Amino acid sequence: MRNKQVIFRDFVAKGAFPKESDMEVTESTIELTSALAEGSRGVLVKNLYLSCDPYMRGRMRKLTDPAESYIPSFQPGSPVTGLGVARVLESGHPNFKKGDLVWGPTGWEEYSLLPAPETCFKIEHTDVPLSYYTGLLGMPGLTAYAGFIELCSPKKGETVFISAASGAVGQLVGQLAKLFGCYVVGSAGSKEKVDLLKNKLGFDEAFNYKEESNLDAALKRYFPEGIDIYFENVGGKTLDAVLLNMKLHGRIAVCGMISQYNLEQPESVHNLMQLIKKRVRMEGFNVIDYYHLYPKFLEMVLPPTKEGRIVYIEDTVEGLESGPAALVRLFSGHNVGKQVVLVARE
Repeated sequence: MRNKQVIFRDFVAKGAFPKESDMEVTESTIELTSALAEGSRGVLVKNLYLSCDPYMRGRMRKLTDPAESYIPSFQPGSPVTGLGVARVLESGHPNFKKGDLVWGPTGWEEYSLLPAPETCFKIEHTDVPLSYYTGLLGMPGLTAYAGFIELCSPKKGETVFISAASGAVGQLVGQLAKLFGCYVVGSAGSKEKVDLLKNKLGFDEAFNYKEESNLDAALKRYFPEGIDIYFENVGGKTLDAVLLNMKLHGRIAVCGMISQYNLEQPESVHNLMQLIKKRVRMEGFNVIDYYHLYPKFLEMVLPPTKEGRIVYIEDTVEGLESGPAALVRLFSGHNVGKQVVLVARE
């Protein structure tokens, strides 16, 4: 059977912007009835949805030093890999059977052979959109939960600032903060995204950072008494301005540095002395370390999602061949909400 694939062609230079031509859509073949070797514990899946995520930008660079990243580079000539939602067609693993729905690491192709399916989560709740398992109920959602709930321990009445607030992670952080009774402000890169934050996602305030020549002044306008919690997605100058506006004993959760990916020389942070002066706790984290809390996360997020108290904005393109454009679109910030590729409707 044919197997359409998105192949990674070659590494992107540090500081250069990825292009659609860095990937190509090709076709190979796969024998569904004999894809699993005898005794294999792998699973063969049909991919339904693929997730476009900011960390994939770093995987397009050739790493000269393993310390540069927490995840290996893509391999030229091989399919792009990421997270997705899939249905099991054949299984050699005792935890998965034919027909199961799963989310986890997979290839950017119509069918994938997953040799280590232990890294996948079985989808038990199908009364919500399956695409949510690429975002709200998948890795980005768990990232929001881990950083905001587990690391920052929010309290009613606290002030919260979120950068890249309309993205896959930020939009849930803001809504969790509102459920806890916090005052929430988000920044985004367009008027459309700012309007969504205030009118659909329930943020108290939001602003377009591109229209603010002085970010420190903007934060003082929205947080005259300071910031208790900052959920960090971008790094650089934003973090610098936030540090000047943190309250005593504030908390900062760092899950990404989106603005730094396209810089040959990442921006320095100059106001780190504020961490000492204000006793601020700033902690970087990797969501993988919190995968064991996934059931606890679902217990918190599923009920308000089903009740409509948590909403989630997705930006979906259809067809595997649309994948390269969707990924580049994410890196340029032209997406609105979680960027998803619909591969098959089953």
